[in-house]
Amino acid sequence: MSQPCAVISCKRTSRALCHCCQQNVCIPHLNEHSDQLNAQLGPLADQINVLGERLKTFNIEDIIRDYRQKLEQWRKDSYKKIDYYFEQKCQELDRLVLEKLNKQREDTTQIRAKAAELIRDQEATRQDIDTLTSTIRRLKKEMNEIEQERFRVNACPLLIDDCTVQFQKVCEYPFDLSNLSPAYKTIKYPNNSCYSLVNNDRLLLTHQAPNLCFMDTELRVVKQILWSYDMIGKICWSSTLAKFIILTNEDIFLVDENTMTIDKASLPIKQRWLSCTCFNDQLFLSTDAWGSSIVETVLLPSITVIREWKCPTTCTTDELIHDIDYSNGTLAAVIENKVRKSMRIELRSSKTLVRLWSLLLDDVYNKDMTFRCCSIDYHGWLVADLSTGRLLHVTTDGKMKQTIPYKAIPYRVNLFGSKILVVSTKSGINFHKI
Repeated sequence: MSQPCAVISCKRTSRALCHCCQQNVCIPHLNEHSDQLNAQLGPLADQINVLGERLKTFNIEDIIRDYRQKLEQWRKDSYKKIDYYFEQKCQELDRLVLEKLNKQREDTTQIRAKAAELIRDQEATRQDIDTLTSTIRRLKKEMNEIEQERFRVNACPLLIDDCTVQFQKVCEYPFDLSNLSPAYKTIKYPNNSCYSLVNNDRLLLTHQAPNLCFMDTELRVVKQILWSYDMIGKICWSSTLAKFIILTNEDIFLVDENTMTIDKASLPIKQRWLSCTCFNDQLFLSTDAWGSSIVETVLLPSITVIREWKCPTTCTTDELIHDIDYSNGTLAAVIENKVRKSMRIELRSSKTLVRLWSLLLDDVYNKDMTFRCCSIDYHGWLVADLSTGRLLHVTTDGKMKQTIPYKAIPYRVNLFGSKILVVSTKSGINFHKI
């Protein structure tokens, strides 16, 4: 039995099933549906042509320029590491030989003095002559051994494989702390612990008196080393040195988690420091003084000052820079103004210190506390508000995105990887999943 055309206004009998609309239609409407589909081909072809023309305008050099610069920086940093390691091994080799030569010099000086004394007094005994002869014979033998001694240099090949440098697409995950989940783990601070913490993506470094503790992403303490120096002001990570940098009020220490050693760095200038931040072989330091200065140094082959920015370029004489933190060619600075009793965060170029933006932090002030911030990659900055107990999320363009009340006063905050927010409080360290 025939069916009418599915088009309501049509009185014709259906002749075919239209695969477009899955309805029975007459031949004219079937053709009409076909014409409608074909009519869409022209605009689609135009869009394809537009995409083709747009593709021609792409310049691969423009697209990869920033990434090539990062690769170039990696190459330079690698060369610096090799040169630094080479110099260390040369010094080690010098020490091996010099220690023996110094021993020979000491022995020779002593026997020369003994011989001179005997010559002066003219009271040499047969035992004295035998002793001198035996000592001279021994020294000759040892010097011959030094001249003939050989070292075997076991230099392992420098292995670079396909995993050394990898390219990964960045997934811009949402970063929203408005519904910050309760801490899924808390570590209580022992007495006299310092609040500073930082990570290198693999390990989180904290101070749990009396030790420096290295924690993995499973929050297990995998290493620890005794810290017997002054109170820690701030910690940062140097990818070039592959070491953590710890700042006290007057000194800088380099912590190597591979060798578990702590070395005091030699500073080219004497200052009281309040903050530091690092990028590749550059270390930025800010002074603990009203009208704070910012000092830029390079780390290899030793810490050397490149330039120093002073007041009023950095801030006014009534202002103190609490914290500086590097990210993507910029320095974020948290600054106190003691006259206005206010705090603000500024973003500046790390090359010129030109101010890019400034944001006043409302209701944020405590003259007895040091305020810190940390970069959260392309999501902006987090500021620990010690005055009202909040976390402040500032965007990369200097807007206040969120103010998140926290259950305790947050002294320090750090993003460990992309999924763990670490908050240091007076009583301990809280870990939140984000």
